[in-house]
Amino acid sequence: MKRLWLFFAQSVTVLLALYFIVATLQPSWLQRNNAIRSNAGIALIEAPQSEANRASVATSSFSPAAKKASPAVVSINTSTSVRHPRANDPWFQFFFGDQGVQNQAGLGSGVIVSPDGYVLTNNHVVEGADDIEVTLTDGRKAKGSIIGTDPETDLAILKISLDKLPVIVLGNSESAEVGDQVLAIGNPFGVGQTVTSGIISALGRSELGINTFENFIQTDAAINPGNSGGALVDVNGNLVGINTAIYSRSGGSMGIGFAIPVALAKNVLDSIVRDGKVTRGWIGVEPNDLTPELAETFGVKADTGVIITGVLQSGPAANAGIRPGDVITQIGDIQVHHVQSLLTAVAALVPGTAADVQLRRGDQSLTLPVTPGTRPVNNRAMPQGRR
Repeated sequence: MKRLWLFFAQSVTVLLALYFIVATLQPSWLQRNNAIRSNAGIALIEAPQSEANRASVATSSFSPAAKKASPAVVSINTSTSVRHPRANDPWFQFFFGDQGVQNQAGLGSGVIVSPDGYVLTNNHVVEGADDIEVTLTDGRKAKGSIIGTDPETDLAILKISLDKLPVIVLGNSESAEVGDQVLAIGNPFGVGQTVTSGIISALGRSELGINTFENFIQTDAAINPGNSGGALVDVNGNLVGINTAIYSRSGGSMGIGFAIPVALAKNVLDSIVRDGKVTRGWIGVEPNDLTPELAETFGVKADTGVIITGVLQSGPAANAGIRPGDVITQIGDIQVHHVQSLLTAVAALVPGTAADVQLRRGDQSLTLPVTPGTRPVNNRAMPQGRR
C-alpha cells in the first residue's frame, strides 16, 4: 500500500510540473480554439452573436485577426476639381493670371462589406469628389461610384465592380465592452495599409460636435489622417466600427480616436441600398438640455429630460400640442435624458406613424401622440478633428 501511494504521489507531482511548464511557456495550448464561421446573409457576412466580439483571455498574437480582416480594407484616393472663386474677376486675372482648374487629392480608407462590391467609408472622405479610385491589398484597382451618403452620421456607401472580393465579417458592436482589445486598419498618411492595436476606451461617446447623431466607440488604437473610413475590428477579425475621427492637437494620433459602431453603420447601409437614402423621423422642435435656470424661466417642475425652447409652427410637435417650456422625458419606449438621446429617439421614429411622447408641463405629467414627419437632410460643414 505504501509503495502504491508513493507511485500516485510521484505521478501527480510530475503532471503538475508539466502543467505549470506548459502554462508558462505555451499558454495558448491550454486555450479552447473557438473557430469563427461566417453566417452569410444575402449580401453581408455576420459573425454569430455569441462570438462576434469576445476575445480570448490571453492572446499571444493579433496576426490571425489582421490576416482575416485586412484584405477587405481598401485605400480610397479621390480627386476634386477646384477653381478659384475669383478666377473670373478681370482684376484678379490681371495680377495673378488665369489660374484655371486645379485638382485636389484626397486620401482615406474603406471596408468591403458585401460580395456585391459595397464599400463602407466616411462621407467626408468622398464628399465633393469628382473621381474615386479604390485600391485593394492585392493591388487591384477599381473606380468607385457613390451609391448614397448620410452626412448626419458621416457615412457613405460606394460600389466597385470586381470579382472574388474579400468581404469582412460584421461583428456585434452592441456587445462590446470597455477594455476589449481592438485593431485599427487603414492607410494612414498614404504609407500603405497599417494595423495598430489598442483597447476600447469608452462607449457611447456623444455631444462631441462631430456628427449630428453620435454614439462613438472611443479607442486608443492609433488612428491618423488617411485612416478615415477604415476598420476597427475585434481580436477575431470581425468589424465592430468604422474609424472616423481623432482628438489631436498635432494632427496625429494622441490616443483618443472615435469609430462609428457597426450596428449604426449597418442600418445606414441597409437604408441606402434599399431606398437610396436614410429616412429618419422629425417632429420640429428646438431642444435644450434641462438646467435649473431654464426650468425656473419656464416654470416647470422637472429635474430630468429635455426642455423644448422652440416649436416649429404647423410642425408635427405643434400639431400634437407640444409647447415651448415642455420637458420631454420619454419618446415611445426610450427615456430621454439629454439632447442627443432625444435626437436619436426621434430619428428612430417611423414617419407617418404616431408615437407617444411623455412630458412635464408645469407640475403636470402629460402623454401626447405625435405623428412624426421626415427629417430634412442636414448637410453640415465638416468639423475639425475628423480624420
